[in-house]
Amino acid sequence: MEQGGGLVGGVRVPSSWNYGAVERALRDAGSREGVNIFQPCVGKVFGSPEEGYEFYNMFSWECGFGIRYGRSRTNKSGVRTKQDIVCACEGRDPSLEARSIRTGCGAMMRLLRLEDDSWTVSVFVEDHNHPLSVTTGERRQWNSHNRIDQMTRDLVKHLRENNVQISRVCSILGAMHGSGDYVAFRRQSIRSLCGRLAQESIEGDMAKTVRLFAEMKEKDPGMVVSFDLDDDKRIRSLFWCHGNSRQNYACFGDVVTFDTTYRTNLYNLPFGLFVGVNHHFQSVIFGGVLLTEETIPAFQWAFRAFVEAMGKEPQTILTA
Repeated sequence: MEQGGGLVGGVRVPSSWNYGAVERALRDAGSREGVNIFQPCVGKVFGSPEEGYEFYNMFSWECGFGIRYGRSRTNKSGVRTKQDIVCACEGRDPSLEARSIRTGCGAMMRLLRLEDDSWTVSVFVEDHNHPLSVTTGERRQWNSHNRIDQMTRDLVKHLRENNVQISRVCSILGAMHGSGDYVAFRRQSIRSLCGRLAQESIEGDMAKTVRLFAEMKEKDPGMVVSFDLDDDKRIRSLFWCHGNSRQNYACFGDVVTFDTTYRTNLYNLPFGLFVGVNHHFQSVIFGGVLLTEETIPAFQWAFRAFVEAMGKEPQTILTA
């Protein structure tokens, strides 16, 4: 056994074992009196403000309230030296006419940076001026207790990338926690996460699509690809048709149907098809368009792009 270690749960451990505050609290819980496993106090030391936040958040779960970051202070070098972590009910906003959880609660924990870059609790106020949550369902309504960890986030991302519906994602997460009906997170949080994941990946996927079309145009000189850009130079609408589709339109383009009832599962973007009928009464696709919005300007652009690609207007166009 190495020398110079400390006492954890009454047992001397090597100094190389760098236990965090959360693990130390769990190890000492059996020998410490009190109802809470995680109990902040003045003088308690953390390795970082994030560790202090996690510790205080676990304490707030035991007690039945939520927390958030409060005021902080930095020195002349831009290094943070103070961080307040406050009750979610801290402060008041007199401009808000609607009901708010803010009650001016003074419960908080203040962290100060030490010379060795660790952080210590300099102020701890435990009393609240509002009722505390009792049930698990009530505690999960606090934002700090409804966060989705990185491992779960990665799992949700993988499921959505494979077009698993959100309701099914919630069922899978519930099964992981022992019950198909219980989810450790609010369903609205899962839906919001799916929306953020889609927004994060849509730009990367659009770039891949543009590169794919460029490769296809090298093999198909008759292919036409058109983009509609917004004010930020981002793709708002995308139209494409193959050379063979243009040839079919020259022969069978008198009557065209256009339908946007199809939507992608991942992004929920409207996808429209220009379709006709050949001399064998078989459906032929003239072109496709991917829209980010179903507005009059978006449809006008789609029809203009279609006519420009085909070289002439159809005699009749049917829309669903």
